[in-house]
Amino acid sequence: MDGNGRWAKAHHLPRVAGHRAGAQAVRRTVESAIRHGVGWLTLYAFSSENWRRSPGEVLDLTGLLRAYLRSEVRELRSQGVRLRFIGERSRFDGDIVTHLDEAERETAGNTRLNLTLALSYGARAEIATAARTAARLVAEGALRPEDIDESCFGDLLFTAGMPDPDLIIRTSGEQRLSNFLLWQSAYAELLFLDVLWPDFGPEHFAGALAEFAHRERRFGARPGD
Repeated sequence: MDGNGRWAKAHHLPRVAGHRAGAQAVRRTVESAIRHGVGWLTLYAFSSENWRRSPGEVLDLTGLLRAYLRSEVRELRSQGVRLRFIGERSRFDGDIVTHLDEAERETAGNTRLNLTLALSYGARAEIATAARTAARLVAEGALRPEDIDESCFGDLLFTAGMPDPDLIIRTSGEQRLSNFLLWQSAYAELLFLDVLWPDFGPEHFAGALAEFAHRERRFGARPGD
């Protein structure tokens, strides 16, 4: 979800206004996913690299996260949305961690849409954490090295139990993954849009699904196999 800062600059507004507008785009996107019957939606909301931003902007971002959790969880629960969070949540203040834990518990029984927010998330750190966990299990005798295959390793990632993404959409014209779901996106279709995230609406979501429907997914096989 890229382009909040550029959107704010283009509208001669402070960066926090762009993040607030981005939060509204999140709501529209969740509503669109429900409308189109999408079962799984993962939003890259706060990367591990975002901690390097200015203290003021980090404060604004974490403040918006608090506000989102307070204002949206009840509505999401009523709409049948299950909330999950992946990333190093321990880096957030204690009250935010409590809100995250409560949101997961309160929506755990919902099945209409699985909504995952990647918070303090970085794919390289995720893979490194999984590797350390595997090494520890081997050292403890709980896992044999020869049993570590792709399935086993995948179960050690933050996304254990989640399907790999079919489609990854990046806004604002940037054409890179930026440390997002690197392991899981091995066979994902990629779509890069010029629209800034705060302007992302139902028509963009529907267009992305239409584009995906025309892609031929072979997973490494030859055409016709």
